Amino acid sequence: MGNSADTRVYLSLGSNIDREHHIRSGLDTLEAAFGELTISPVYESEAVGFDGDAFYNLVVGMTTALPVGALETRLKAIEKDHGRVRGEKKFSSRTLDIDILTYGDVIGSVDGVQLPRDEILKHAFVLKPLVDLVPDGRHPETGQAYRDILEGSHFAAQKLWVVPFERY
Repeated sequence: MGNSADTRVYLSLGSNIDREHHIRSGLDTLEAAFGELTISPVYESEAVGFDGDAFYNLVVGMTTALPVGALETRLKAIEKDHGRVRGEKKFSSRTLDIDILTYGDVIGSVDGVQLPRDEILKHAFVLKPLVDLVPDGRHPETGQAYRDILEGSHFAAQKLWVVPFERY
């Protein structure tokens, strides 16, 4: 990743603590840092893996010249600025969670970040907003269109719904 060309990146954002504030602020911070964003609808879903308040989840597309490791460091700093505490349990309440889903067509572990993120193939709250943004986009590993992956039967059981979300 030594070149300075901008790479198309998709990020997932999630929050279940003061959700509207943290999602809105997270989007503002990302836009200030990286420029124009494409933003999926916001979905509400039940907490997965623990008993907690429902989450807001969405996917954001952007371009960046930052290499993967520098991007990950920047995103973790944004989470921290929003009150995120590292070292919490994998399944727990979050002020703001930002994960790199895809970084161009990169496959594998880069600077400690596994690409593409495995949650794309596991959770409707990640895949559905990704389909909203790039339905014909292809998963870097499987080569399948995101819309075709979503039609897989195991996603139907996952409950999520679009919520009205005012950005400003």
